[in-house]
Amino acid sequence: MRVAPILKSIGFSFFPEVRRKLKYWQGITGAWLGFLTWLSRRLPNEQQRLLAFTVLAGGICGLVAVAFHLSIGWMERLLINQANAAAGHSWIFWTILTPGLGGLVVGLGLTYWAPAAAGSGIPQVKVAYTLRSGLVSARETIGKFVLCALQLGSGASLGLEGPTVQICAGTSSMLARAARLGPLYQQRMTSVGMAAGIAAAFNAPIAAVTFTLEELIGDLDQTMLSGVIVAAALAAVVEHSILGTNPVFHVSRPYVLTNSSSLIWYALLGVLAAIVSVTFTDSLLWLRAQFKTFKAMPRWVHPAIGGLATGTLAVVGLELFHLNGIAGDPYKTLELAITGAMPVGFMIGFCVLKLAATVCSYSSGGSGGIFAPALFMGAMLGGSVGYLDVIVFHHTSDAIGAFAVVGMGAVFAGIVRAPMTSVLIVFEMTQGYGLILPLMIANMSAFALARHWRKVPVYEALLAQDGIHLPHAIKLAGADPVASQASRGMDAVQTEDATS
Repeated sequence: MRVAPILKSIGFSFFPEVRRKLKYWQGITGAWLGFLTWLSRRLPNEQQRLLAFTVLAGGICGLVAVAFHLSIGWMERLLINQANAAAGHSWIFWTILTPGLGGLVVGLGLTYWAPAAAGSGIPQVKVAYTLRSGLVSARETIGKFVLCALQLGSGASLGLEGPTVQICAGTSSMLARAARLGPLYQQRMTSVGMAAGIAAAFNAPIAAVTFTLEELIGDLDQTMLSGVIVAAALAAVVEHSILGTNPVFHVSRPYVLTNSSSLIWYALLGVLAAIVSVTFTDSLLWLRAQFKTFKAMPRWVHPAIGGLATGTLAVVGLELFHLNGIAGDPYKTLELAITGAMPVGFMIGFCVLKLAATVCSYSSGGSGGIFAPALFMGAMLGGSVGYLDVIVFHHTSDAIGAFAVVGMGAVFAGIVRAPMTSVLIVFEMTQGYGLILPLMIANMSAFALARHWRKVPVYEALLAQDGIHLPHAIKLAGADPVASQASRGMDAVQTEDATS
């Protein structure tokens, strides 16, 4: 198999100097493709190939995820961190301009190179799994890697977790095609990639399995489940071996429920988390609809508008709180909240600013996810409620950090609608299991109320705005399930066009 036509098909131009620079990587790619061909020929049975390539996908997806995360860190140091540290008052100008310029370049890439790389990545994987037998093209996989790294590195208020899922699903899909697997097994390989992506993104293999079951598969398939578990475990092992075994957040000591009277405030936190979740979802969908009808400027300019708005909100946060959690890596600021080291005014302000910035970044058509913003907003909301517990009941200040940890899961459950994952992901990210009862109360309250107030989850609502209706999403909305079958063929054609 020749490498040059493959690279040309995903949008690279082959000028002589580009050929010289890519010659080494073409050799590596050619050798790798040759190995995959050799391996698939040695395994004539399709089930044997599925097992072998599932194991292979877990390891490779872990490597790809690590490369993606390191690329984002490098871009952040090169772009948004430099803008924030500019001399004098020029940091204000550069902090506003950098996300706008990044959005402009990404907008051009999304319009003319890889349209399917827009958004968080989770809806795109759901469409590929449901309507295209798991097919995620090479162009959207590589486009997501490059454009999302640039978008996040320039300061967009988005997360890397959803894009990691799409990139790993695309990697797994390409392996499935190299193994000459049939449509059913190609679909199963896509679920393998999703689980590996979540495991590598959050350092949370158990939550990766539950999220894949809740969000993608929808039922318990023994064959799929075994592959998902293997891939998630291998991706986590690879990520651990390269980046270390530390949890995402460092808490000095595990939090526990020390006072049963605090459960009143945890219940209140669940209600407030549902309000924040629905407000975020409705605002995102409303502004996204406005951008879709905004014809005064070309579509490729829209992410730049969202970037400028995000940069402005980041300046407000830096000016008021002297902390950056709006543009760039939000986890350092988030960790201050879950350790109880942030004043309540800061937390309330950051929650509002992050909600507005994420809505602007995502709705304008950028490339990035909503997982990290959901966790960030949840921590700020939870920490604010924790101050009530300290003031009213005179509990120790440890309650602030404990409420921030629970708040992460509650807002995540309200927005993403994955209640099992929302509990497990907090456990694995903090390595603390002493808050199981508060987590269950807050998460299930947020999930139930958010589902009552907004019946269609955010990912299905985003797809509906694009004219794509998945069968299970139609059933959730209360429509005729038979009608979904009639629209399935048309949706598949529209989706193929969007990712070509």
